[in-house]
Amino acid sequence: MKKYGMFINGKWVPARSGATREIRDPANGLAVAEVAEASREDAEAAIDAARAAFDNGPWRKATAQDRGKLLFRAAEGIRVEAKKLAELETRNCGKPLAEAEFDVADAANCFEFYGGLATKIHGETMQVPANSLSFVVREPVGVCGQIIPWNYPLLMAAWKLSPALAAGNTAVLKPSELTPLTALELGRILSEAGVPAGVVNIVTGPGPPQHRVRRRRPRMRRGRGAVRRLRQPGRGVLGRVAPAGGALHA
Repeated sequence: MKKYGMFINGKWVPARSGATREIRDPANGLAVAEVAEASREDAEAAIDAARAAFDNGPWRKATAQDRGKLLFRAAEGIRVEAKKLAELETRNCGKPLAEAEFDVADAANCFEFYGGLATKIHGETMQVPANSLSFVVREPVGVCGQIIPWNYPLLMAAWKLSPALAAGNTAVLKPSELTPLTALELGRILSEAGVPAGVVNIVTGPGPPQHRVRRRRPRMRRGRGAVRRLRQPGRGVLGRVAPAGGALHA
């Protein structure tokens, strides 16, 4: 049975508490992997790594062309491992293999699409009265907190990560505690594609402790806070709790 740590600051690390969770095949109930179970401290470490990578790391100096080439390499990495990823997706979340194969192909296409889009992010100039100049420059926002549901682990991770990286952001991704395996494998593929340490961080485990960190850290409230964007599923417990937590610091 394979054991997975969390992907934080370019390294695979265990939970600071030592906690783990068995991931089971829904078809037969058998354990297929063991995954680190994150706590608040682990989520804090991932956010700090993403913030440092955005503020001070080589990612900040990467050109749009550099980011695009990296996403192309990630797309190719997914395609090289398509069979393995599809089988793992089926064993982890129970969807038919044909659907899992489609999801893997779509994930690769998503990275490829945003790889091309990275060099097409343009500003604008506005028509204003004489002796004036008005223009728009699009810049990365910083750290993006990204929470994905159980039913499309790899594809939803691709949908969240590829546009964020194309625009020059860093990310902390939290897959479902029930189906994290292909998202973790994606972290490895991105690392092999050349993503610098701290640019993509993946923390595993239940949502509420980590969500509270993302939405309630004091540094988030103004200016260049820790997490500038949060994307999460809109239904269930998290869909109700996340907006409430964010409202406290609006």
